[in-house]
Amino acid sequence: MTVVTDTPNRHRIDGKPRVHVTRHLLPSVEARMRELFDVVLNLEDRPLSRDEMIAAMRTSDVLVPTVTDRIDAGMIEAAGDRLGLIANFGAGIEHIDLGAARARKIIVTNTPGVFTDDTADLTMMLVLSVPRRLGEGSRLVRDGKWTGWAPSTLLGRSIGGKRLAIVGMGRIGQAVAHRARAFGMDVAYHNRRPLPASLESMLGARYEPDLDRLIAEADVLTLHCPAGAETHHVLNATRLASMKRGAFVINTARGDLIDEEALIAALQSGHIGGAGLDVYAREPQVDPRLIALPNVITLPHMGSATEEGREHAGEKVIANIRFWVDGHRPPDQVLEGWA
Repeated sequence: MTVVTDTPNRHRIDGKPRVHVTRHLLPSVEARMRELFDVVLNLEDRPLSRDEMIAAMRTSDVLVPTVTDRIDAGMIEAAGDRLGLIANFGAGIEHIDLGAARARKIIVTNTPGVFTDDTADLTMMLVLSVPRRLGEGSRLVRDGKWTGWAPSTLLGRSIGGKRLAIVGMGRIGQAVAHRARAFGMDVAYHNRRPLPASLESMLGARYEPDLDRLIAEADVLTLHCPAGAETHHVLNATRLASMKRGAFVINTARGDLIDEEALIAALQSGHIGGAGLDVYAREPQVDPRLIALPNVITLPHMGSATEEGREHAGEKVIANIRFWVDGHRPPDQVLEGWA
């Protein structure tokens, strides 16, 4: 395998590139990678240690990490000169130090748009399930404690006419708004900038420039913003205290968006009526207090877990690698301004 450098940040590879995949992917995706690349697969599906990740980066042309792989500046610095592409499996890229990658002229790609509908479906399932206390009802039946129907037990809240507040109106936030409208919810959202009026009209969504007001007026709050310094604990103790008593919180985005200690306290006190969580502050560890609370539905980060979505993401990863190998700009390059 020979790497031909055409420009300081573009490569053409003669022969098969060495591609290291950090987690087990769908068999169809791995089979195609075997055909196209000199690929190292992780059939055990065991998370790589920091040292193992650095070793993989030093001996590969392309690294294919996932959203649970933390790739910091020190690791990129230790990677050596061979690595030219980080082809992330997933849309989120906050786990990669993009500045360090750019400094080393390593291109980063992701798989945007692949999991939009799958994540929006799961979010809407939680928007429906938490107010109707489906988690509690399921536990009751599973534990053999259900004694039969009664007119005054397990009374939940209907969602028709309720205010759904969406924080972050990207692809997933818009898809959630589209679904919520079908259930008769009043949709308001906060974003860095408002959507075009035509799109707002189509989604039946109203822009709220004041994030604090949006949260305080929510009956159901759902988070869909990326993780980062600006959004770390965007839902903190102060904002939780400002919410309506009995309001509901949904998070299928990133665990860092919520101050978990504050959320647990608000749930235990009854100020927050319930929560639906697919992500957590210290994954894969989940605070046992959350699991114990009857008004919380806890899921194992499965918002994107469909066969169709994972296969499509794998296809995008392969396409990005092939473009890069051929000396072209990958279609899903994360940072603009790189030739």
